[in-house]
Amino acid sequence: MVRILLGLTLLSTFGCARKNGECASVFFGGEIVNPTSDYVVLYRNDAYVDSVKLDDNNRFSFNLQGIDEGLYHFNHEPELQYIYLQEGDSLLARLNTVEFDESLVFSGKGSEVNNFLMEMYLTYESEGSVVYSFYDLDPEDFSKKVDSLRDMKTHHLSEMLTDVQLSDRALNLAKASVDYNNYIYKEKYPFFHKRKTGEENVHNFNHSFYAYRDSINFNDSDLTYFKPYFDFMKWHFGNLSYMECMEDCDREEQIGSNHLHFNKHKLHLVDSLVEEQDIRDVLFRNIAVDYLIKEHKSDPECQLFIDKFNTLSSNKEHKDEIDHLYRSIQHLQSSQTLPDLTLKDASGQDVSLKTIASRKKNTVIYFWTAEKEQQFRNTIKRIAELKKKYPKHNFVGINLKTSYAQWNAFLDQYGLDKNSQFYGENFKEIQMTMVIDKINKCVITQDTLIVEGFGDLYSSL
Repeated sequence: MVRILLGLTLLSTFGCARKNGECASVFFGGEIVNPTSDYVVLYRNDAYVDSVKLDDNNRFSFNLQGIDEGLYHFNHEPELQYIYLQEGDSLLARLNTVEFDESLVFSGKGSEVNNFLMEMYLTYESEGSVVYSFYDLDPEDFSKKVDSLRDMKTHHLSEMLTDVQLSDRALNLAKASVDYNNYIYKEKYPFFHKRKTGEENVHNFNHSFYAYRDSINFNDSDLTYFKPYFDFMKWHFGNLSYMECMEDCDREEQIGSNHLHFNKHKLHLVDSLVEEQDIRDVLFRNIAVDYLIKEHKSDPECQLFIDKFNTLSSNKEHKDEIDHLYRSIQHLQSSQTLPDLTLKDASGQDVSLKTIASRKKNTVIYFWTAEKEQQFRNTIKRIAELKKKYPKHNFVGINLKTSYAQWNAFLDQYGLDKNSQFYGENFKEIQMTMVIDKINKCVITQDTLIVEGFGDLYSSL
């Protein structure tokens, strides 16, 4: 933290020096209806910038000087969203946490690009089911459909630009929010088409289907932490790895059942095509997480993969994270002792997970969040079914990514047993330690020894 604050001080000092001591300020403030936290925290990429506390009227304000133009994100636990800032901005945001993204509206200087980014985000979220219905079409017809969606968004951007002048970097980001979501659809197409149609082989594609690949910038540092760009890169390298392997590799090594082989392909392609170090590192990290999460193993192959990852990545935090994840996977293997985590009960007292699991011989630990209310309803319905089937089992719910007050309100609203529901305050620690990789994840124990560390509520019981 000291290093970050020192870096920000130096950045501010040198930034003002370049302008003879006259630093244009940036104001970012607003109001949060139904707040779920006392604070708003601002980040640049994955680095902390500043935090402010809500006042008595649930308002907040940042006054910043000498900051870099670019993409930031603000966090109001458990939610976060992008914001684009540049010198001279005076930006107000208003949102209601009941519908965080849908209600978020910006006003003031700098609002145009931010409202456009928000609109593109919501459009992409809402059109997913429509695009999925296109995946059984042949490549040419599919391309026409998704290109027409992109054309509408491009036209909307052009209309905005008749009234608003954006900086080159802001315009690049606005275009990226349109283009890369469209490109993701096409990178997904071979796999979703095969799944929907049941066809055995992947289509041959003419050059026009993937023509956009000729203009991809694999080293756009302004987009490193922009989700559409990053998601495109993940799908693109997955697609290239699959096609390369199916053409060149022996059948027994081909990707279908060999995650190690597949992910070695991805590491090689990223290493070959991406030069920008931050982009390389976040992609290497994603490949490593994806491999370890899917394998759930502790064996020499996993260690060989981690060794390769460590030679390619230059990011110590990522290396430490992957090491932590691998050790957590090792500790969740059958017959290992349940990891010891500290949770809170409904009265606000700290309680050990091991203590909770020791109350009965057999325990099933599951996870839920108030963010996904329909999933939560499905979960409590499934738990009710399992309690009837296994009346002697101890079913323990751990809530994540919800405020403590909201969690308590949910317990009362749904009449949940407060003796078997617990609050996970440190989401990152619990996610990594319990390797929460899917929405229906459960851990099954007997006398605090693990029976199944990577269970599923719908298939493991």
